[in-house]
Amino acid sequence: MAASVLLPGGVISMTDAAADRLIRAGSGEAALLYLYLLRRGGVFEADGVRKALGWTAEQVRGAYQALANLGLVDKEADLAPTPTPPEPGGPPDYTAADIARELEGNSPFPALVRELERRLGRVLSTADLKLLYTIYDYLALPAEVVLLLTTWCIEETERKYGPGRRPRMSQIRKEAFVWHRLGVDTPEAADAHVRTLSALRDREKSILPRLGIAGRLPVEAERKYISSWVEMGFDDDAIALAYERTVLKKGSLVWPYMNSILKSWHQKGLHTLQQIKEGDSARKGSYPGGGAAAGTKKDEQSRIEEDLDWMDRYLEKTRGEAQ
Repeated sequence: MAASVLLPGGVISMTDAAADRLIRAGSGEAALLYLYLLRRGGVFEADGVRKALGWTAEQVRGAYQALANLGLVDKEADLAPTPTPPEPGGPPDYTAADIARELEGNSPFPALVRELERRLGRVLSTADLKLLYTIYDYLALPAEVVLLLTTWCIEETERKYGPGRRPRMSQIRKEAFVWHRLGVDTPEAADAHVRTLSALRDREKSILPRLGIAGRLPVEAERKYISSWVEMGFDDDAIALAYERTVLKKGSLVWPYMNSILKSWHQKGLHTLQQIKEGDSARKGSYPGGGAAAGTKKDEQSRIEEDLDWMDRYLEKTRGEAQ
């Protein structure tokens, strides 16, 4: 006779009819949600399910609808997440007792702690655990998102300070608030966000040498400028041309001035070196000394000076219109 493979413990009963319907439906998420509801005495609360099972709101909604279609739950349940009022002074001041209670529970938090300790190579202190619990509970980021976030922070720390260096928990918490503000709160969104950040990091590597910057990483303000140029769609050659014109006019890299040049090109739909050159040729007649003299040959330095003078007047006119 075959032996039971079930572990001993408390008993949760399920009717034969319910089991048969779940088996026929073949939905693992519906079956898991039904077990969760049995364990909770039939009490359904969307945020609690999402947090306990590490699901997205769509997963909770889909699994519940599947159970409703099987006639196993009330179709009228409120599937909307419970709105959480903003904390007047930020996240709660979690206590050591709060952390201990969560570590002894059945949530994904204990497993998350163990995995973070493994990746960071150290045991998390009580202060670290409070910061991590802020990410997990206050920001309600799923464990998968926290792990992707941590991996990204580790990579960035090693890139800045060398192999083997690890971020502090306060750094991970700071980045978590940024991700939360951007709506990066599902594994899918986190994966897409990391790909975007990686692509931007690769572009920084190619752009910085074109700006005369070598041997260091960009500071935060510089990174914001580069990120905005990449988002506008400029290629590296166009950015390099803006840098050259900035240095010729200002004598050095002046980020706001260079940014104004690129924004003016962006407004005209010019994002590649070829497009900008063609745009310059089309506007020659409107430069000082243009018109009948536009066809006259000039040396390269004279043409560049005309371009820069025209750019200065254009930017001054733009600023005047904005005021």
